[in-house]
Amino acid sequence: MRYSLFMITRDITGELMQSAREYPAVTILGPRQSGKTTLARMTFPEIPYLSLEDLDVRASADADPRGFLNQVEAGCILDEIQRLPMLLSYLQGMVDGSKGKGRFILTGSHQPQLHEAISQSLAGRTAVLTLWPFSFSEIRQYGPLPDPFDLIPRGCYPRLHEEGLDARRFYNGYLQTYIERDVRALTQLRDLSQFQKFLTLLAGRVGQVVNRASLSNDTGVSSTTIANWLSVMKASYVVFDLPPYHENVQKRVIKSPKVFFTDVGLPAFLLGIHTKEQAFRDPLRGNLYENLVISDIIKSALNRGIRPEVYFYRDSHGNEVDLIIKEGGRLTPVEIKSSETFSPGFLKGLNRFGDLRIDRVNPGVLLYNGDQQFNVHGIRIFNPLSVDNLWETLTASPG
Repeated sequence: MRYSLFMITRDITGELMQSAREYPAVTILGPRQSGKTTLARMTFPEIPYLSLEDLDVRASADADPRGFLNQVEAGCILDEIQRLPMLLSYLQGMVDGSKGKGRFILTGSHQPQLHEAISQSLAGRTAVLTLWPFSFSEIRQYGPLPDPFDLIPRGCYPRLHEEGLDARRFYNGYLQTYIERDVRALTQLRDLSQFQKFLTLLAGRVGQVVNRASLSNDTGVSSTTIANWLSVMKASYVVFDLPPYHENVQKRVIKSPKVFFTDVGLPAFLLGIHTKEQAFRDPLRGNLYENLVISDIIKSALNRGIRPEVYFYRDSHGNEVDLIIKEGGRLTPVEIKSSETFSPGFLKGLNRFGDLRIDRVNPGVLLYNGDQQFNVHGIRIFNPLSVDNLWETLTASPG
């Protein structure tokens, strides 16, 4: 398994170290290539490292799990634990009653197997953190943050910035090596070409409400298959949902979530967007910019151990707010625009949401691609790439 050290400190490092001081085990989940292995080894260089991707290591652990774990009784980093989730049942006995903290650091890429195993064997015994690709503040450690339309086709995966890899070649390999392999591991995939078509169609719907019937018709597979594929993509941290918000769930106008990609570089690659100029001129530039910003908001929460509650809002008249953040019992409505020039029309959705008179709502925020930072009738307006921690900035108490 490939491994190289970053030259930067990940934003989640402090949360990881604190978790290791409080729990005997810490589990780091996230998409492949997001840097889980490197994070674990950089943060805990004194702990032995074992990867269950290694056939010899996995065979040894599978044949004699107790004997395998007894060899690392003092603790170790167990990489790709989803390859052998039953090992967690034996690990439970080692951490029960133990006063040692941070003995085992586990990493994994597949949500379903790990979550089931953790809930059955390690509930209350492990902290669970989620690591996504680089945040804006992490990329900034390499130098000035690129223009967002440079960043869209490049994406935020660590190796792209640490090693200066060609983004087009990276995503081609990522698609074939990781995504397709994970899909085959999690579902009965008969026709890879149909799945590839589905991925491209999904990229073309980035930031839009998921319509499984439409995807089914355009792909030529059943709606059930589309649902399964979407589930696999979420389980592998390739895409994530943004559900609709309504105070009364039964009265929601929109039932389906919007779909976004964990890293914006992948939909850009699937859409044939490989340069800044292409990203800037593409009809989906606003959707891709929104994906870039929302994913960074989520990263800035996850990197502080917060499980973010985020939604979008749309009413029966089509009035919409791109993002609703729920934190500390309060709601923060956020509108996102890719334009460099402010227009008062950008505030329409935020003003409509404010007119609903919902309790405990913070003043709205408009994130846009311009240089100026100002307020309009209490609504904060600024460039999201100008701050290090979007989550804390957006959820800060007014005043």
